[in-house]
Amino acid sequence: MLLYFLAALSLTLQAHASCPGYENCPVGDENKLNVHLVAHTHNDVGWLKTLDQYYYGANVTIQQGGVQYIIDSVISELLKKPDRRFIYVEMAFFTRWWREQDGEMKEQVKTLVNEGRLEFILGGWCMNDEASTHYTAIIDQMTLGLAFINKTFGKCARPRVAWQIDPFGHSREQASLFAQMGFDGLFFGRNDYQDKFQREEDRNMEGIWRASASLNPPNADLFTGVNQNGYSPPSGFCFDEYCADQPMMDDPSLEDYNVDEKVELFMKRATDQAKNYATNHIMWTMGSDFQYVNANMWYKNLDKLIKYVNAAGKNVTTFYSTPSCYLKALNRADRSWKVKTDDFFPYAEQPHSFWTGYFTSRPTLKGYTRESSRFLQACTQMEAGMTSPLSSSSGKLRRAMAVAQHHDAVSGTSKQHVADDYAKRLFIGREECKQLMNEVMMDGVGGNLIFCDFLNISTCAFTQQHDDFIVILYNPIARYITHYVTIPIMTSSRNYQVREVNIGGGERGRVVESEMMTSSQSLVFRAEIDAMSTSSYEVIILPSDEDDQVSSKNDEGEELLIANEFYEVKFDSDSGLMAKIRNLKSGISAGVSQNFYWYNSSVGNDESSQQSGAYVFRPNSSIPFQCFHGRGDSKVRSVKTSSGGLVEEVTQYMSEWCHQVVRLYKGKEFIEVNWKIGPIPIEPDGYGKEVITRYDTSIKSDKIFYTDSNGREMLERKLNYRPTWNLNQSEPVAGNYYPINTRAYIKDDQSQLTVLTDRSQGGASLSDGSLEIMLHRRVLGEDHKGVGEALNETSSNGEGIIASGKHYLIFDTPQRSPRLHRILAEEIFLSPIISFANINNIPKHIRLMTSELPENVHLLTLARTEDDSGTLLRLEHQFEAGEDKLLSQPVTVSLHKILPDLHFTTVHELTLGANAEIDDVTRLVWKAKEAGRRHKRDLFSEVVHFEKPNSVEYDVIDDDGGIRLDIMLKPMQIRTFLLK
Repeated sequence: MLLYFLAALSLTLQAHASCPGYENCPVGDENKLNVHLVAHTHNDVGWLKTLDQYYYGANVTIQQGGVQYIIDSVISELLKKPDRRFIYVEMAFFTRWWREQDGEMKEQVKTLVNEGRLEFILGGWCMNDEASTHYTAIIDQMTLGLAFINKTFGKCARPRVAWQIDPFGHSREQASLFAQMGFDGLFFGRNDYQDKFQREEDRNMEGIWRASASLNPPNADLFTGVNQNGYSPPSGFCFDEYCADQPMMDDPSLEDYNVDEKVELFMKRATDQAKNYATNHIMWTMGSDFQYVNANMWYKNLDKLIKYVNAAGKNVTTFYSTPSCYLKALNRADRSWKVKTDDFFPYAEQPHSFWTGYFTSRPTLKGYTRESSRFLQACTQMEAGMTSPLSSSSGKLRRAMAVAQHHDAVSGTSKQHVADDYAKRLFIGREECKQLMNEVMMDGVGGNLIFCDFLNISTCAFTQQHDDFIVILYNPIARYITHYVTIPIMTSSRNYQVREVNIGGGERGRVVESEMMTSSQSLVFRAEIDAMSTSSYEVIILPSDEDDQVSSKNDEGEELLIANEFYEVKFDSDSGLMAKIRNLKSGISAGVSQNFYWYNSSVGNDESSQQSGAYVFRPNSSIPFQCFHGRGDSKVRSVKTSSGGLVEEVTQYMSEWCHQVVRLYKGKEFIEVNWKIGPIPIEPDGYGKEVITRYDTSIKSDKIFYTDSNGREMLERKLNYRPTWNLNQSEPVAGNYYPINTRAYIKDDQSQLTVLTDRSQGGASLSDGSLEIMLHRRVLGEDHKGVGEALNETSSNGEGIIASGKHYLIFDTPQRSPRLHRILAEEIFLSPIISFANINNIPKHIRLMTSELPENVHLLTLARTEDDSGTLLRLEHQFEAGEDKLLSQPVTVSLHKILPDLHFTTVHELTLGANAEIDDVTRLVWKAKEAGRRHKRDLFSEVVHFEKPNSVEYDVIDDDGGIRLDIMLKPMQIRTFLLK
């Protein structure tokens, strides 16, 4: 989404009539090996230090470097010589620096940008993680950064290349999103050591990534390259003040003259690298973490290196370049490239170092980030739906959420004080969005909305201290939903009544069925909410003689069973574990046993000194330990704590620090598993523990399971297997873990078990019919990947933190399951925003839509532009091709019927990043070396346009000059519009 938004389109017209673009790139020498020197710095948006500390260069006892000085120094050096170039990536830093500059400096920088000497690469607010990030948040943070570039520098500055040099593995959906944003290529720095070795042997370090099974090629195709040296210079050529490599000493009268030695070393490094690449062009990444504080040191040596290498008369030439210029050189090679269709997970840098722990690290931060994304969507929708000015905005939360997507933020791989800073930024942004919502719903009403941030742990001071109150729910989904609301109340010994609030006055609203949950001292009721609207309910306490609590407990040894219209779940009377699930609608059943276990974190052994840590998951055994009470008591204590008309639940106690509640709700086609882990004990055994839940079933899954890619398309995973190379498995557990962003499933011909999550987690299927998901980690060792701290999160009392969350189980046929898990995933991610008010302060009714979208269409973005000149709208087809007989078909949406109050007279269709009109964007075309049919444009076009609609029709339909807008969507397609 946007902060500095699309004044873009008007500024585009003011920019140069034509941009130099690729034509401004050095061509090189077709008869020589061409070495593209890319001067760059990698600036983490928080890691060992906070965002602010990195910008100002504070806290040097932890790490040197200050971003403000880097940009100052680089700009000064670029202005000295016209052939020098530099790339910059992270807009979270550059926007700060820009605000501090005077007019003269800004004009100089604009000149550098327009001439291609300073080039923005990637252009997001940060370089986001690819395992723990939801696609909505990826799009939002990219849009935020790209909007600043577009508004400030115009269309000539539009980034052409994505630059993901530091994330720890790469998702297919990320590549698909980049392609839809109009990028021509992607370069990254990390891939599995076995994969890299094979690619080097095959000279296959670059190729075409076909990043969607649903979108027609080349709409999700992205040329992708693996950097030889990650993102550092080759050995011997780091000229930063923090490096130990020798500078270019070119005075022959001095004893330490080394030009000949450096030139020879350059030739060796270049020719060695060229053996791994397919063309006579290679790229050197000349920079690293927070380098170029002294840019003069770099450029002075690079100038000399270029001079003497080119004067040597060898078959190698070198020059300043950028990733986009390098990409264009590869495109000119006019060759065919291999096609990849899977992803780059998991990532291992050596045999016992699989970076799969961070899929789960810091589960509370992951949960808070995901929940804050939901809050942001609701906030921007309300902001966009208001016609009058508001005193609050979504800006702070937009920026905080963008920062939180950084590859050391939501990933859980920063130092503790930095993780605290990420959470604090989210909190501050949420508070401003609360003010905005309060202004929208309570203006003129009197009183304020009350938000309870700890409803997930059954805590809300307001509802626990008041007998009577109003509950307000806002539904951010563009479709009618029902939602079960659980509210902590003062006492479970009293009876409460829930009624709909009649906003128009007159007679009181109807009574809504509700129940008391004695297990959590909470009140639960079923709310109904229209698309992007509010519903309000009053909760009042009744006289004690009308008490009608619902509670039951099972007798010892009695078979436990809970059921609703769709499911019957049985628990074993001997073990206490879940034993069987039967789907009453589909008529299928399966044995399903679920329990909690923990892996003992490795601190190194004779095979390898590698330890588990924030990044790396390495258990010291493939066999986990069961979470149990101790003294050999492994029986799970299961108690049926509620059995009423709305909810049936069983509470299970695995140990003092590990328990859950299994629930069925009336009318809901899922089983809710509400888990709670912690404080994870580390005494008296002194072991780090990595806690999993495991679902063992009778499903014949044939060593295959499926995970989502950033919340969108599903990917097949096979035990001890990689699609593109022969895997030598050295870690049988960690080497089979994959990121689970929203769901995973196992299936056979008859049945499918899908587990949906409320945050990103790691998981695996290590045996037939089994699915395990890691929930929490408390690790005492340190994996030596740079963070320098054990992943030992503690609360204020020194004990380990408690993490709680939910899994949602769908057990059905493979044919019916996609519809269920697609719709449920949307409802989990965008569950209603719940607030409260005093009983006499009835809020305004908000209704942003008059009719709902079809089930297969998701309203991804509705946001006001920063300058109030228009509204950004994204619509998404949320089903894959072939997933569902009906819902995987193309669908047309008549927007004027859905958002009638959103008056607009012009419509611009934009790229996914919202920084260019789709008609103005062309992408480089690549020839695909693949079996089977090839898209005709791969062969015959020099450039390729995005698919253009006759799928969008505009008709004037009212006296105000409004527009009729019919939008057609194909499976997995996202379309972006600017409405004015």
